[in-house]
Order: sequence, then structure tokens, then C-alpha cells
Amino acid sequence: MAKDCLYYAQACKPCQDHTKFIHQSLEPLHPTTAEWPFDAWGLDMVGPIPWSKEGYAYIPAATNYFSKWAEAKPIMRGKQ
Repeated sequence: MAKDCLYYAQACKPCQDHTKFIHQSLEPLHPTTAEWPFDAWGLDMVGPIPWSKEGYAYIPAATNYFSKWAEAKPIMRGKQ
């Protein structure tokens, strides 16, 4: 059955067009570490999100890698 599935996937044109290509060699994951508080931060901006009644459109998020403390606050879109 595994052999049939492999043959089907190799012969299927849409399967070949939409497959995930990995262009780098595999290696073990490395944890992100911080030696002291505020040493390393993870920052992300989420949005635009559907507008809220208050007009919020984006959510900036920050995570301190040492303590794993996360903060996220909604912000409004600027005037266009």
C-alpha cells in the first residue's frame, strides 16, 4: 500500500505542483536562550485585523526570552 501511495503521489501532476519544497539541509532545532532579563526579545506585528468598534487595527506583541513574559496591546490605524 505504501508503494502504491508513493507511485500515485509521484505520478499526480497537481501533487507535484503544490508540494512543499525544502531547499536547505535538515539540522536539529536550536533553542533561543537569553542570559539575563531584557537580553533578547521577540517582536511581532499582527494585522491588519478586522476593525473593532474602537478602531483598533493592529496588535504589536513582544516576548522577553529570559522570563517568557509576553505583552500585546491593540493600536489604532493612522488616518489615511
